[in-house]
Amino acid sequence: MSKAGIDISNLPYADGDFFAFEQLLSTKEKDRLAEVREFLAREVKPIAVDCWNRGEFPMELIPKLAEIDLVSPVKRQGYSNLFAGILHAEATRADTSIATFMGVHDGLFTGSIEALASQEQQDAWLPDIYALKKIGAFGLTEPLGGSDVAGGTRTTARRQGDSWVLNGAKRWIGNATFSDWVVIYARDIEDDQVKGFLVDTKTEGYRATKIENKISMRTVQNADITLENVVVPGFFKLANANSFRDTNKVLKVTRLSVAWQAVGQQLAAFDVARRYAVERSQFGRPIASFQLVQHQLVQMLGNTVSSMGMMVRLSQLEDAGEARMSSRRWPRRSPPHACVKVLRSAEAPGRQRDRHGLRDGQGLRRRRSNLLL
Repeated sequence: MSKAGIDISNLPYADGDFFAFEQLLSTKEKDRLAEVREFLAREVKPIAVDCWNRGEFPMELIPKLAEIDLVSPVKRQGYSNLFAGILHAEATRADTSIATFMGVHDGLFTGSIEALASQEQQDAWLPDIYALKKIGAFGLTEPLGGSDVAGGTRTTARRQGDSWVLNGAKRWIGNATFSDWVVIYARDIEDDQVKGFLVDTKTEGYRATKIENKISMRTVQNADITLENVVVPGFFKLANANSFRDTNKVLKVTRLSVAWQAVGQQLAAFDVARRYAVERSQFGRPIASFQLVQHQLVQMLGNTVSSMGMMVRLSQLEDAGEARMSSRRWPRRSPPHACVKVLRSAEAPGRQRDRHGLRDGQGLRRRRSNLLL
């Protein structure tokens, strides 16, 4: 196999869709997917490595994301959950951090408004949210509370006349350094139930501080939030967010996108490893011609396709209204577990890069670091 005989722009299964799952999409969805892929290739991929290295979010990308109109593909735009999942995987494949920005704004923040706000509140807030004129964040996790916030939310809400007063802290809140609004979940001191509030980030007593020195998801602007006697008008208390059971409605909806993001991570790792194996020549031929490297690439693709198959079926069940909670919980372990397999597979092509592996021009270090999260 000679390097001259390989057309890097025309590799087999370039989309990684070995079993043609995308053929399950409607014609309209396939056309839309192609449109978004072209956008990601043009606007996101070229800047991803530099943004990750600098740990900065490309604010100039937001108007372009607004123009391509990605927010709420299922509820607002009427696409299938299968399409929305593949779309999120493709965004992750282009750059995990940008996909996470959208996952926070669209899935968690917008999802909170769509699921828990009254119709009057939705009419007032959603147009600007959908258009990315108002950027949102999702404030649930706390400095001393992650998975246990269901029964241990420390941030408090106290009713004061027609308003609410919030006190406490939130941690690891994506988008929070520049968001216009953030949904804060706080425990009502009167009934001990978790309630949701839409907080304007310009409100007195609200402060968001960027978390520095991250080794993963560096483009995502995670923040520590402090709330010191933050006064929230009564209208900005989400009408249908009155217990953690309500909060969990939002988390349930976003389980699919989180699992699809793991699929996108695997596709990205495979892209980087295969491209390098084809382009890098040793002993007079591309290292992709050696069986050991081929075995590693096949393992990566096998893990990816198996995860994709599971997510396709779960998305179909969701579209049919037949997905059970136990089914939704399963991908939280399985696709990330496959990501670990891909990470291990990706290590060998990385080692074969010798001194070239010290640089991150193709994003291998970025992909491996993001897989660790």
